[in-house]
Amino acid sequence: MEEVIDSPPKAQFDTFLDQHRAMLDACLDGLTEEQARRSLVPSRTTLLSLVKHATFVEKVWFDEAVTGRPRAEIGIPATPDESFILTDADTIGSVLAAYRAACAASRRATADLTLDDRLTGNRRGPLPLRWVYLHMLRELAQHCGHADILREQILKQ
Repeated sequence: MEEVIDSPPKAQFDTFLDQHRAMLDACLDGLTEEQARRSLVPSRTTLLSLVKHATFVEKVWFDEAVTGRPRAEIGIPATPDESFILTDADTIGSVLAAYRAACAASRRATADLTLDDRLTGNRRGPLPLRWVYLHMLRELAQHCGHADILREQILKQ
């Protein structure tokens, strides 16, 4: 942890993002397909749909915002709510593979950027990478909390 404390701010952001990404990835460890899809709340939120949504979020903030490409071209839903919809083709393996690929693409997209670089492709207008990183940390932390609670409930059943 000491190396993170003394590292440049962007490296600190990258480290914390990757820790949250790994926590969300791990929420599916050891589960059956049924457990990963089990619905415990009235919304579309399941462990599998949380990871699928996180893939969408990575692509919104680190593809759309960086490149300006439209969501249809990227191949993601138009709205966040739609990103929780699971299809029959969605499995633990396929959703994790897509999530890991999106995270790797996010790392590549931001590797040469500074925290003050402006991302111009977001619908809100130009935003500094620092703001995007903070938004992503908040988003991932929230979903990691959801995942912890859902996983605990699933494993108790």
